Amino acid sequence: MVREAVAWGEGAYASTLLADAERLLASSLTTEDVNVLWSAAVRRGYLEEAPWLDGRAWLREIVGLVTERYGVAELSALRRDGGPDVGPALEAAVLAEIEAMAAPLTASTESDWYGAVRGVVPALRRVVDEVDPDLGFRFFLRALKAYGVPITESRYLRYHELGERLGYHELVVDDGSLQVWGEGEAPPASSEA
Repeated sequence: MVREAVAWGEGAYASTLLADAERLLASSLTTEDVNVLWSAAVRRGYLEEAPWLDGRAWLREIVGLVTERYGVAELSALRRDGGPDVGPALEAAVLAEIEAMAAPLTASTESDWYGAVRGVVPALRRVVDEVDPDLGFRFFLRALKAYGVPITESRYLRYHELGERLGYHELVVDDGSLQVWGEGEAPPASSEA
């Protein structure tokens, strides 16, 4: 899957994969934090005492696949592209959205019968604070999508506004996977929680 993502669209995602993996590898996040984030992103149960992956090894594998595909000059250009310039106001906006959804996201990720993961919200906070708000927001969106956490229309619009400020294509925010409900509507009770 990563090989396909690296090659897709003549390398359209390669710089993002490389930058994200290198940023996480160089970060102060623990391997446990990385494991929690990956587990939540794919809705796969994670137990600390029986880990199904080593997040840092997975990140090194991603870096290896990108560097295997592209030459030195191409890699240099990929690394220079970088991500959006995120200042304190944008970082605060991302943290505010995570905080606003902390309770429902925690309830969904910790009670899911198939993919229970504990500590997702604290790991997201650490990504935003210690690594990169852009990456933290993308992990946050991925977790909301993976667990089908319902959001309101107004929150949906705020996510798109944040995405625009971060330079995202609209499908990064919602590829049809977000569960959006009207302001007065209540989502149906989940049979999976």
